[in-house]
Amino acid sequence: MGKIEPGQFSRLLTVGEVAARSGVAVSALHFYEARGLIESQRSRGNQRRYAREVLRRVAIIKVAQRVGIPLAEVQEALQSLPQGRPLTAADWKMLSARWKDDLDTRIRRLQGLRDQFNGCIGCGCLSMDSCPLRNPWDRLSSEGAGPRLLDPDD
Repeated sequence: MGKIEPGQFSRLLTVGEVAARSGVAVSALHFYEARGLIESQRSRGNQRRYAREVLRRVAIIKVAQRVGIPLAEVQEALQSLPQGRPLTAADWKMLSARWKDDLDTRIRRLQGLRDQFNGCIGCGCLSMDSCPLRNPWDRLSSEGAGPRLLDPDD
């Protein structure tokens, strides 16, 4: 973002203020900055200062992480937006549309796993015909590692 101009200092937030306002640890903010998810400016004393708009970016990062979107995808999405301006409702609409199909797929998979959960989870129960973990004589080994029948979408 560059160097702080005189009179601009009071409008910027310290890393501690961003942490307190966003509910994100200072170390996480440093991590987000190192990954290019957020930006700071430096004071004359080389301290980080953030524009207030960073709070909205941090909120989007938190929401995305809460629903399981990998940080690399969040980074890619945020990089597609213009830098140096507050995020808008249109920006959020574009981001949420971008992630919707993936979230719908994950929801369907989780519901399927939940519905199978009571039947058999590889516990040695008597549901040998329907158990998604059953693999007599390791016949599924050629298909790859892990429980191949547990998540048929893989």
